[in-house]
Amino acid sequence: MSGELPKIIAIVGTNASGKSAVGLELAKSFGGEIISADSRQVYRGFDLCSGKITAEEARAVPHHLIDIKDIGEAFSVSDFQNMAYSLIPQILQRDKVPFIVGGTGNYVKSVVSGYVLSGEPVDAALRGKLDKLTADELLEMLTPEGKAFFASNPSDSRNKRRLIRAIEKTALGEPLRRENSARYSALQIGVTWPKDILHRRIEERLASRIELGMIDEVKTYLDGGGDPECLYDLGLEYRYILWYLTGKFKSQDEFKLELARAIKRFAKRQMTWLRRDESIIWLDMNGDYMEQARSLTADFLER
Repeated sequence: MSGELPKIIAIVGTNASGKSAVGLELAKSFGGEIISADSRQVYRGFDLCSGKITAEEARAVPHHLIDIKDIGEAFSVSDFQNMAYSLIPQILQRDKVPFIVGGTGNYVKSVVSGYVLSGEPVDAALRGKLDKLTADELLEMLTPEGKAFFASNPSDSRNKRRLIRAIEKTALGEPLRRENSARYSALQIGVTWPKDILHRRIEERLASRIELGMIDEVKTYLDGGGDPECLYDLGLEYRYILWYLTGKFKSQDEFKLELARAIKRFAKRQMTWLRRDESIIWLDMNGDYMEQARSLTADFLER
């Protein structure tokens, strides 16, 4: 990749790996601004469920693409890419370093690799037929390319809006990803832990969020007339809390156990997908990984 391209840094990794903390520290150290690459944090509310930054963290470093949509509004990979493409030049003009931080793999890759995404209009007749199908039926309709695309963020395989849009693009002869045309020179830093440590971190984070009121976030939404189908589309935490509140689990302990297991399986799938990208430099979590991350960033920016 040409060294003349503007530089950006992406921090990727599994659930509960601490990638957000790494991104925050690097942004503070190098005068950066963070573009959140999280398909759930774009939505207002559910701060605990989606693991949003605290008010203190927001004051320390400017963050973008958090709380920009209402629950139920569509937000696609193309939307993220377009907004990131608008934000990055603005950040660079402020002499700041753009950091893309988050666990939605296709969001990050759409910018790092420069996915060429279709902007074709919706076919109303096809949309009407697809709306009547279940997520499983829609998933079966995807091409192998489409299934691979969704494998980067498996929770999206239950998101009917995104499945429908992928099928529509294929029907129009416009694959979700036709070719890549990178606009930026990107350093990708990966964050994860050995399996036993990562599993413990997942369990501890889940217990903390439940104690802080994660279940109440969903209950308040439902009590206010919120659509349960939207919760199902949003991801694991929302879906399992919905199931808990509607009596699917015998106890809160069973709910926590099953949700933790689901998050661990999801983290494994995340890692499988991320490992395919040989350009990601993985931090050595057994050493001083923050110093390693700072050194990688400094070397990249100085080149």
